[in-house]
Amino acid sequence: MVKTSDQKCVKVVVLGDFGRSPRMQYHCMSLSEMGHRVDVIAYGGTELLDSIKADPFIFYHYLLPVPQLPIKLLNYAFKTVMQAINLLFLLLITTRSDILIMQNPPAIPAVVICWLYTRIVNAKFVIDWHNYAHTIMALSVGERNPLVKITKKVEVVVGRRADHNFCVTKAMRDDLQKNWNIKATTLYDRPPLIFKPLELEEKHKFLLECGKKYNKIFLDAHENSTVFTEKTEEGIKLKSERPGLLVSSTSWTEDEDFSILLTALQEYEKQCHEGNARNLPKLICVITGKGPLKDYYLDRISKLTWDYVTIITPWLDSEDYPKILASADLGVSLHTSSSGLDLPMKVVDMFGCGLPVCAFDFKCLNELVKDGENSFIFKSPEELSRHVLNWFENFPSNENQKRTASKFKTELQSFQNLRWKENWELVASPVFK
Repeated sequence: MVKTSDQKCVKVVVLGDFGRSPRMQYHCMSLSEMGHRVDVIAYGGTELLDSIKADPFIFYHYLLPVPQLPIKLLNYAFKTVMQAINLLFLLLITTRSDILIMQNPPAIPAVVICWLYTRIVNAKFVIDWHNYAHTIMALSVGERNPLVKITKKVEVVVGRRADHNFCVTKAMRDDLQKNWNIKATTLYDRPPLIFKPLELEEKHKFLLECGKKYNKIFLDAHENSTVFTEKTEEGIKLKSERPGLLVSSTSWTEDEDFSILLTALQEYEKQCHEGNARNLPKLICVITGKGPLKDYYLDRISKLTWDYVTIITPWLDSEDYPKILASADLGVSLHTSSSGLDLPMKVVDMFGCGLPVCAFDFKCLNELVKDGENSFIFKSPEELSRHVLNWFENFPSNENQKRTASKFKTELQSFQNLRWKENWELVASPVFK
């Protein structure tokens, strides 16, 4: 790709692990395709998408990790000051930008420093609202904490001064307008083409690789066979007696109660032990993700002595994550949203792969998940348990389940018709011209 005379320099700022912010990575790809130079300022850590790493017009400037102090309030103040200095330094020494887009949250100190920088260099300032920083902070320190009130005030004041605001739902757009007098454009998350359904041959090859790369539970005793698929003279076939494959991606944070899934799986195990009247298969549950509560839940999982349900928690390579979604029978989303105004990107990814989902219900989920039309919603462990049990009853020979799965996948095909690239060009690209 040859850059044109219309090339601009766009800074993309994420005060977090850039590899765990797929939406901002997609912004970078779209900006580069538009002909712009992209300078990313963020923390490193998680592996980036291959297409991002290979793009010669995306440049990375990583923030330095901040040492932790033992006193919570002192640590917060120290971290804020150090991040502010580090961020401002990188903004000033890198190529002068025409446009800066930052992810919110995190808000403090990024939103203030980025606004200040854009005023200094006369650049356009764009905020991409994924959620509200003050609602996430309130989960850990309480709504009445002064830091929560300060963070909210900063979000309101600086948000009003942005040249443009994007947000992830219509509900958030309306909330920003009504309560904060901030005008925003809804830019829905849409899956890029890497999230797509797989042919059976592709699934078979991937599951063989999973058995060698992540966990032998995917393999059986026969060469070139998995517990789900087998190679025959007629080609690759799904086994008539195979386990179910359930997948969930979690950030292991306070706004995702993983115990809900554990409770539902405990009921599945119980039903299998008590006569298995539903003729349920063994269930392999793949949980992916990183986060602060992961060690706590891994300790709980390690103490389980289940015979029919197996939980594995691999950290998948970026190219393997879409494939495990496309190979699964059912997805689960535990995302609840601290504000009730954002949508789970994991469900967007699953829909891109044609995978039906059981998603925890909250205020604006109906902008993405239509209960009984393209997937299921649940509000309790009991409801999730019922959906999972019904889905895998007499699996894989349940005709009612097959009809429902076929209906869902037909609906998801229409969702897949609008991908990130086309949606971004339609909604976002005018802001960056």
